[in-house]
Amino acid sequence: MNWVNAIVQGIMLGGLYALFACGLSILFGVVRVVNLAHGDFAVLAAYLALVVISTTHVPVLLAVIIVAPLFAVLGYVGQRLVIQRSLDVSPLTTLLVTFGLSVVIQNALLVFFSADSHSFDVGALISASLRVTPELSIGYVSLIIFVTAVVLLISLQLFLSNTAIGRQIRAAADDQEAARIAGVDTRHVFGIAAAIAFGTVAIAG
Repeated sequence: MNWVNAIVQGIMLGGLYALFACGLSILFGVVRVVNLAHGDFAVLAAYLALVVISTTHVPVLLAVIIVAPLFAVLGYVGQRLVIQRSLDVSPLTTLLVTFGLSVVIQNALLVFFSADSHSFDVGALISASLRVTPELSIGYVSLIIFVTAVVLLISLQLFLSNTAIGRQIRAAADDQEAARIAGVDTRHVFGIAAAIAFGTVAIAG
């Protein structure tokens, strides 16, 4: 049963990786930008949630609900003001810009929060697990992360398939020039895609 347990735990961990990869793939697939600061934004979101919890004493779930929309707004504004302008110069410029953002975020977090490790206080949930068999148990935290990833990915697929802005995002991802000719405001669409990417990375963080 050890191999079954390893497979199950790997699947649970895959849910977390899917959350991280979701935003990265959207930004690259639609805007054609490799965000080198993607992981740093996830860590920044986690620290921001930690600040929200420590100052307002709200539950972790509510902190995530607060931080994710803030990051979505940050993604839209950042894409319109920073990423889009660097794209207008050269696609390679975005690599320098996102790398610079990565360095800034890392050093800012080091200054304000030090190099000490921090964690969310979720009580007994951190060690609680669902025992499936005597040899197999699944941690509730891992299960929550996996379910969140599945729900988020399904919701995102439905959004891209069944909404007008979702179809515009797919059109811009397939052919930006044709989308512009068809009347799609690609800059706005890119901003929405960046908002989704940053919102998902905040949830992952």
